[in-house]
Amino acid sequence: MRAVVTRVKEASVVIEGNVTGKIGQGFLILLGIGPEDTEAIADKMAEKICNCRVFEDENGKMNLSLDQVGGALLVISQFTLYADLKKRRPGFSHAAKPEQAVPLYEKFMETCRARGFAVEHGEFGADMQVHSVNDGPVTLLFDSAEM
Repeated sequence: MRAVVTRVKEASVVIEGNVTGKIGQGFLILLGIGPEDTEAIADKMAEKICNCRVFEDENGKMNLSLDQVGGALLVISQFTLYADLKKRRPGFSHAAKPEQAVPLYEKFMETCRARGFAVEHGEFGADMQVHSVNDGPVTLLFDSAEM
């Protein structure tokens, strides 16, 4: 599982002209799922991201976590995080198939909600326009192979 996590002031996702998810302060998460991923990996990834301390404290240091700032999550499925870039045209055979990826995408969000976070999302497989006001900017790459 791979996630690109951006600290945002606000973020939203638009599908067919309609805003389907919108948050204020929090994390915009682009989430990619690989064929080796499991529910346990989804839980671990959610735990790691939700506990990441990258929000500024009163001294301007990145020391506060998402819950300490009352942040929310906007989670966008992103199979392109598993792109094979050996050639000019990316291949996507390294991404999990939808029948595996959709339940793990849902499991990731369910774990975040169970921790008390507001979670907004896009639509798996849809053509989405994602808007964000990055904060910092602070952008982190999480890879379950390195956890």
